[in-house]
Amino acid sequence: MSLGAEHRTPCIAVTGVAGSGKSTVARLLAKRLGVPFAEGDDFHSPASVAKMAAGTPLDDADRDPWLRSIGRWLHEHDVAGTGAVVSCSALKRRYRDTLRAACPGVFFLQLTAGREVLAGRLGRRRGHFMPHTLLDSQLAALEPLQPDEHGAELDATPAPDTVVDSATAVLPTG
Repeated sequence: MSLGAEHRTPCIAVTGVAGSGKSTVARLLAKRLGVPFAEGDDFHSPASVAKMAAGTPLDDADRDPWLRSIGRWLHEHDVAGTGAVVSCSALKRRYRDTLRAACPGVFFLQLTAGREVLAGRLGRRRGHFMPHTLLDSQLAALEPLQPDEHGAELDATPAPDTVVDSATAVLPTG
């Protein structure tokens, strides 16, 4: 492996349920690392956004093109060697496998918090299509990272800058 490849910034997917702080943490982490950032919600089709806004959870057929689009974005940044950070729920192992198939070195930062914390955050959130009523379906779908998955689970209850500090401490160094 060349020296350049050893010291590349990784491609990172900040994952978790609604209200875990994915977007905030991912945006701050990308800024700190000086890499591109993408909001995973921006990859959803208008039909999927409308479905969630109506309070209906997405099914795997809805999620597949969304995950593949995010995977392509990660792959492009991995090939370019720039590294990147994307926020993406990726609640299930098979969803993370889809991202990993596109970008084998992707590092997952799975943000976790208790239901009360998450519900409180969602109750205060304004202007987002994801209603708080879908929280329980997301918690039911959530599959923790497995030991063979490249990533780390982080407590999302501290302030976002503190979560980013924890994230930078667990990121691979090359």
